[in-house]
Amino acid sequence: MENYVQVSTTVDREEDAEKIARVLVEQRLAGCVQISPITSIYRWQGNVETAREWRLCAKTREDLCEAADRVIASLSSYSVPEVIVTPIIAGSESYLAWLDGELAGK
Repeated sequence: MENYVQVSTTVDREEDAEKIARVLVEQRLAGCVQISPITSIYRWQGNVETAREWRLCAKTREDLCEAADRVIASLSSYSVPEVIVTPIIAGSESYLAWLDGELAGK
């Protein structure tokens, strides 16, 4: 099995989430990106903050993570964009075959 992963990030504007998702899919760095509204509570510059954000969850392969990270960094308005990579340890064969067909070749 290939090394499939989910790359997640957050942004503060829905428009930014849609733009990042579209670029990731158009460049074949993700087969699918899901966008969900969330509320985040975090410490930033010594203060506890609460913010409305949009989480992106991109399905991809491990070998495409660096390129996906560069896209996220270039399009995010955050000075420290969150990029978290989580391995997909199992999945339906048909979904993973579809995903692989939508991603950039090796």
